Amino acid sequence: MTPRFHLFGKIFSGFWLATIAVLGSWLVSSHYFDTGPDRGELEYRTQGQPQRFVMRMIYDLQNLDDRAMRAAITAAGTEHDVDIFLLDNRGEDLLGRAVPPNVEAVSRQLQGIRRRAFLRSGGEHLLAHEIYRPGTGMLRAVFVFRPSRHRLLGLLGSNLWLRIGLAVVISGAICYLLSTLLTRRIKSLQLASRQLANGRLDTRLQVRQRGGDETDELARDFNSMAEQLQERIESQKRLLGDVSHELRSPLARLRIALALAQEQPQGTRAHLARIERETERLEELIGQLLDSQGPDTALDDHIDLVPLLQQLCSDAKFEGAAQSKRVTLATHLPEAIVASTGDLLHKCFENILRNALNHTPPDSDIEVRLAQTGDEYRVQVSDCGGGVPARELARIFEAFYRTDTARTRDTGGHGMGLAIARRAIGRHGGQIWAENTAQGLAVIVILPCPGSNGTA
Repeated sequence: MTPRFHLFGKIFSGFWLATIAVLGSWLVSSHYFDTGPDRGELEYRTQGQPQRFVMRMIYDLQNLDDRAMRAAITAAGTEHDVDIFLLDNRGEDLLGRAVPPNVEAVSRQLQGIRRRAFLRSGGEHLLAHEIYRPGTGMLRAVFVFRPSRHRLLGLLGSNLWLRIGLAVVISGAICYLLSTLLTRRIKSLQLASRQLANGRLDTRLQVRQRGGDETDELARDFNSMAEQLQERIESQKRLLGDVSHELRSPLARLRIALALAQEQPQGTRAHLARIERETERLEELIGQLLDSQGPDTALDDHIDLVPLLQQLCSDAKFEGAAQSKRVTLATHLPEAIVASTGDLLHKCFENILRNALNHTPPDSDIEVRLAQTGDEYRVQVSDCGGGVPARELARIFEAFYRTDTARTRDTGGHGMGLAIARRAIGRHGGQIWAENTAQGLAVIVILPCPGSNGTA
């Protein structure tokens, strides 16, 4: 079975990833700005507290040995753009570097009890802080924060709300893309539904044949629905055209017979007989149409297929005796009870047998077989009529359909018998199809036994 990434999984993963992205960016930015120098908040007041970077550096400057201290000062300059000067009481740098005037100016502010001082000079932020280093005594550490090369980073570092706004924008963009991805198929389905409602029955959605998530399944279901709808509407149109065609011929003959009866009074009896025959033909056609298109009814009764088929085979044998057409029933079942209603199955099998009787040649056999396979009954009616072209096998169950070879109007009927049979079997939850055999055509009917899943 092909694994599918369900829509629930997409939504869950999408929001989870969005949350992780927001939290991750927040944590990374917080770590960066908490561990690095914050140039926007370096204006320390006497009641303020130094940030973590400064506090950590002050601790290192007071406790590391000379080599480690020099390495820490160098790292601060290369990684964080911070120059650190250590001035003794004479104002000279402990590392022997030249002391800039602004460094000297901020260090002189450390007088009396004042231990911290701040100064802005030429875009630089300077912080002076007293420290004590064993072996050296009191020193003045001056941090020179050079202007940030990235103005945006500086703004982010100095403005908490800007950081929150950026996180909201990023998460919004991610959620928008995810939402667009998840709803794109629904938008396509909405557009396709409108096109279908406007009469474009060939509307289909582009979707993979198998796999995918629920939206892919929905798209495939829509395509299946649209295809069935198109087939049914086209079938109704064909049916309407066929009905019009079938009704036109007897109506035309009725009109002619009526006109002749008016013009030739001496032949009125013959013309009235013709009108009666055409009227009966119309009545029969209308009855078959009603049977083929009637509403579905509940299967509130049961019928035994064995005596039903025995009676129908006996009647067909009687009809075919004049042309030496033999009808036999082969079954080993004592009974075959199925759910049904009224004479629905009687009409179904009568039509199938009459179809076989009409198309099998004289002095030939029609064989009816009844058997049970599992929870299904199988009825097969085989004739010796030469069969039909393979491409026509499915279409012979359509209303008014006749093949151009063996099954023609010359044999009589309206082409409704098998269509009525198919509808009746469908009402019973069964199946019906036709197969060519070595002798002719076989019509196979499958009916569910009572209590099986296929029982209506």
